[in-house]
Amino acid sequence: MEQKNIDDLLRFIDESPTCFHAVDNVRSSLEEAGFVPNDVEMEPSALKRGGSKQERMESVAGKAYIIRNDSSLIAYKLPKQAPKGFHIMASHSDSPCFRIKTKPEIAVDGQYVKLNVEKYGGMILSTWMDRALGIAGRVITKKKDKFTSSLVNLGSDCCVIPNLSIHFNREINKGFEYNPQVDMLPLFSGDKDMELMKKIAEELSVFDTEILGSDLYLYSGEKGRRVGMDGEFILAPRLDDLQCAYGTLQGFIESEPEEYISVYCLFNNEEVGSRTRQGADSDFLERVLEDIWMQVNASYSETVGEEQAYTIHNGQRAYNFRNALENSFLISADNAHALHPNHPEKSDVTNKPYLNKGIVLKFNGNAQYTTDGFSQAYIQDLCNQCNIPLQTFANRSDIPGGSTLGNIVMSHVSIPSADIGLPQLAMHSAMETAGAEDIIDLIELSKAFYKL
Repeated sequence: MEQKNIDDLLRFIDESPTCFHAVDNVRSSLEEAGFVPNDVEMEPSALKRGGSKQERMESVAGKAYIIRNDSSLIAYKLPKQAPKGFHIMASHSDSPCFRIKTKPEIAVDGQYVKLNVEKYGGMILSTWMDRALGIAGRVITKKKDKFTSSLVNLGSDCCVIPNLSIHFNREINKGFEYNPQVDMLPLFSGDKDMELMKKIAEELSVFDTEILGSDLYLYSGEKGRRVGMDGEFILAPRLDDLQCAYGTLQGFIESEPEEYISVYCLFNNEEVGSRTRQGADSDFLERVLEDIWMQVNASYSETVGEEQAYTIHNGQRAYNFRNALENSFLISADNAHALHPNHPEKSDVTNKPYLNKGIVLKFNGNAQYTTDGFSQAYIQDLCNQCNIPLQTFANRSDIPGGSTLGNIVMSHVSIPSADIGLPQLAMHSAMETAGAEDIIDLIELSKAFYKL
């Protein structure tokens, strides 16, 4: 079981070079498990008005997903009885990388073509140099008055960002500040007439003039693998946050909820602040939860007391959505910093996670994480019941930390919440390191949480 999950995780990461591919791979896994697309944002499911409770229940999809802008996804699974609220786990689909600019080709002395790129998120720039880099993303075409989005992946060895020889930069090992517009542009071709869009058009069997828009990125072409004398670690790109995206998805698919609506969230743009229409700082989750609650409670109306009804919405009786949120719980799952073997002084004195020692519960005095005393107790109790190891993380008091999507979601949907993650090293490097065993603990925690 453990080896299969680790192999599947590495395969999932390898096949998800961009946020668009990650969401498409999650969609594929959900459909294999019986989930159906249900765009509740645009057209709520038609509910049967007459007949038995069972007939009305069957008019609502029990397992469905919704995708926004090809890069964020929310899926839900209904319990067999009237729900008390929602159990939600959220992670993100994006990772720091280079975004390819529009009109990217830059000719050099009539001999080379390099690509004009810009940073996406907080990157460790040097880790992207002297390694095979792929090009992937999506392109938009229009046929018969309809826009179509197509995934594209030109392969893992399309270009390279070459370092400057030490003979030309003798001080490189004493510290060097890379200029993203000068030092970090990838060498793409030795053919001065090479054009990226023409290569993409060939890949998709369309004319390059049919491509009207694109979102293209560089990605590390190195495959993930196990390392360490006993294979106890994993080395892979995009562990932050595809490791959590994969682990929570497995628990979501493998569990059957009893009293709560299970909700799986995968948001884009966490690495750049989430302030997009598909990010955690949007109305995506709020709208989906409201629509699901309205639909489900119309079907459960025979089992929900009239005293819970508080309003009429679009001609249907809606039940107390605010009470449902108060009865709900959200787990924000985004990887955490493990103690670094070469720099243990960077970790907090008493809250320092280690690789392969289990789930990490994250705390921050300035509410960058959502964990408080109540949510700490909730997660600790759940881990105790399932014999899942739990560690804690806090930044040193003199080192500012990062943030994640939990508190951003809370600004739109007020739900008790905790921030967790899996311990890792070299966060935001082109290649990151984590514990091989920790993914098993996340899957077990997710299954237990979604089963409630």
